[in-house]
Amino acid sequence: QVQLVESGGGFVQAGDSLRLSCAASGIAFSMYSMAWFRQAPGKERAFVSHISWNGGSPHYADSVKGRVTISRDNAKNTLYLQMNSLKPEDTAVYYCAKRRQVYVHGIKYEYPTEYDYWGQGTQVTVSS
Repeated sequence: QVQLVESGGGFVQAGDSLRLSCAASGIAFSMYSMAWFRQAPGKERAFVSHISWNGGSPHYADSVKGRVTISRDNAKNTLYLQMNSLKPEDTAVYYCAKRRQVYVHGIKYEYPTEYDYWGQGTQVTVSS
């Protein structure tokens, strides 16, 4: 049974930092590229960042570029998202997601349909 469990969200002030984690189980984690998406109230789910199965080729949405770093530890089956200089517009539920196909690098990473498993989400709230 595939499980993706996010953690690390919270209520912070603008300018603060958070580190989100996504613990994966039930999959050969090291074979799959992974991504973070977020969904703000009243908005569609939006791409945040993607990392290839081997930890290379990170991609970021323009809205977070320079403030966010994606990483993974394949030995721990865990995906991370380090978020710095948080802004109120970063407020959203953050989801990790697993690519449908193995060994996929940076193509079509921004499309939710490219992912077949999602976590339950972790809430990030940034106050001004």
